[in-house]
Order: sequence, then structure tokens, then C-alpha cells
Amino acid sequence: MRTVESGAGLTDLSLLGGPLHRLGCRLGLVRAGTDTIALGLVLGILPWTVLVALALVEGFGRVLFSMEAVGGHVRLLVAVPLFFVCETLIDPQFGAFVRGIVRSQVVPPTLQPALESEIARIARWKDAWLPEACFLLLIVLLAWSAPNQNVFAQLSGSSGAANPSGVSETSWTSAWYWMVCMTLFRFLLLRWLWRLALWCFFLWRVSRLDLRLVPTHPDRAGGLGYLEFVHTKFAALILAISAAGSASLAQEIARGRITFDATYPGIGLVLVVDAVLFLGPLFVFSGKLRKCRVKGIRDYSVLGERYVNEFERKWLGTGAQPAEPLLGTADIQSLADLSTAVDIVRDMRTLPISSNMLIYLGVAALLPLLPLALFKYPVAALLAKFVELVTGV
Repeated sequence: MRTVESGAGLTDLSLLGGPLHRLGCRLGLVRAGTDTIALGLVLGILPWTVLVALALVEGFGRVLFSMEAVGGHVRLLVAVPLFFVCETLIDPQFGAFVRGIVRSQVVPPTLQPALESEIARIARWKDAWLPEACFLLLIVLLAWSAPNQNVFAQLSGSSGAANPSGVSETSWTSAWYWMVCMTLFRFLLLRWLWRLALWCFFLWRVSRLDLRLVPTHPDRAGGLGYLEFVHTKFAALILAISAAGSASLAQEIARGRITFDATYPGIGLVLVVDAVLFLGPLFVFSGKLRKCRVKGIRDYSVLGERYVNEFERKWLGTGAQPAEPLLGTADIQSLADLSTAVDIVRDMRTLPISSNMLIYLGVAALLPLLPLALFKYPVAALLAKFVELVTGV
């Protein structure tokens, strides 16, 4: 079986691809093959501009810029660009992770052809046109069959008919928002979920290999610590999901459909979804990391026993008179180094997840949800409460 030297023969892992990505490349909206931010801005701003124009022409300007329509603005101007900011930031890190586990031989040379085969499989799937075509067809069918629930349909006197003719009769603004803007947002969301599924599958396949994990690795994760850095780059996607969820809850509160207290289950659901999507994939390595830690503790305990026994016989045993002087001896430094190694093994994590990573992703998930508190605690009331706390008046 052939081996791959230093990862030179391995194809870099990338999840960028598919018809939309190729279209962006042809239009010059994808730079250097991985910078897709310009594509995201065009896909967000262009349909939003048409939406604003239609709303102004049809007399929905007041509604368009009210809290009842905030969901549309957030989805198009915040969430859609953030989808592409995330892929721009994270895609190079996928390849860096693969090169790292090859260079450090976490994946031994004899197993690198198997890793290369998995990367080739991911490349075929992410470049296929069929998944995106299926997503688009599914979402279009949903848009035509599901009731039109957007604010423009309601304010134009429609009850949100489930048939396409009912939507078009409502208003052009309503039809554009429901059939184009929402279809685009849902398509891009499913497109990202497909990529997450490919990434999860790749991690699962890597976890099935006979990895050479090192319990004394300084990353405290056996050599898989770089995964923490990779997943922090999902913060932009988490921000997009939380922002869209927060905007939807804000719309419901503004329309009087729910109260602020009724948003707690929705907020909890958003946080659970974020945790499942972005922390869940890392659990595939928990079994191997746990075995590595247990084996490391056992091996280094045996080594430590041997060393301290010999150390005591040499320096503290009855009649011990070593030929070398005590001052400057390397034995004491070696004892300290061995103690440090044992501490590293005991501190080894059974998941490539650190507290810093949890804080980073937690802030991204919670930050867009904070404005919801203004429905219960208006700005004026918050300022008055702050002044009262500071001045004691």
C-alpha cells in the first residue's frame, strides 16, 4: 500500500462547490476560489432592493420598516451574507485540519490513502448538482403549497391562501417576498445543512480510522485540538441562525401573537439546535480520546513508578553515594518533566471542546437574542433602572 509523504499527495478538503458556487465563479463574485462574501452580499441585497421597491410602489412602505417586517430584513441583509462569510472563513480550515493530522501522523502513513479516498468522495458529493436541485425543487413546492404567512399578505386583506393564484392576487410585494426571498433563504439554509452533513460524515469516517493519538500532546486532545479552532469559525453561521430565529420571535411579539414570556421555548430551541449542529459532530471522537486517556494514564503511571523507585534508590537509598554531584543533576529535572507529562495526560479531554470554544460559540448564539429583552424591558425603563442603581435615588 502506498503512503503519502507529508500530505503532498492529499487533495485539500474543501466543501465549496455545487452549481451556485460555479455560477458565482463565472460571474466574478467568488475571489481566489474561496472568498464568496461578494456573492452573499449580492444574493442578500438584490432581492431586498426589489422587495423595498415593490413595497413602496404598492404603498407598503410604512409596514416594510416596522417591527412586524423585521424578519425579512434580517434574513436578507444579515443571515444571507453571514452564510457566505462563514464559508469564506471556515473552508480553508478544513484543509488545514487534514494537513495537520497528516503531518503529525495522527493518521499514520499506511492509512493516508484511505483518508485520501474519503476526501475524494466528499469532493464528488459537494460538486454534485443533484442535492442543490432537490433542495430548490423541495422549497419551491413548499412555497406553492404552504399558506402565505408574511406580513404583506395579511395587511392587504388576504388570509394567506394556500394556492399560488391567491398569493399573486394579494400583492406583488407579498408574492416576491414569499416566492423569491423566502425561497432563496431556505435554499441557502438547506445548502449549508448539506455541507454540515458532509463535514459530519467526513469526521465520522476519520474517527473510524486507527488514529495514532498521543496522550501527552500539548493540545490536551491527543492531537485533534485543531478541531476546536475549526469549529469556532462556525460562529458566523451560528450568528445567522440565531439572528433569523430572534427576528422571527420579534415579529410574532410585534404582531401580538405571543408574549415575551412565551419566547423562552423558542430561544431554548435555537440554542439546542446550535449545540447539536456545531458541537455534536465532535462527539464522534469521544470514544477514541477516552481510550487514549485511559491508556496514557496507565502507561505513564507504570513509567512514573519505575522512575521514582530508581530515583529513590539512587539518591535516597541506604548508603546511596552517587558519583555525580546533586547540584545540577538532570535527574531532578527529569522527575519534574515526568510529573508534567503525567499532569497533561490526566488533564486530557475526552472531547476536542474547550471552555474558550464554548464561550465563543455561546456568545455568537446568544448575542442576537438579547434585543428580545427590549420587548419586556424598554430602553427608557432600562436607563431609568440603571440610573437608580448608580445614584441610589
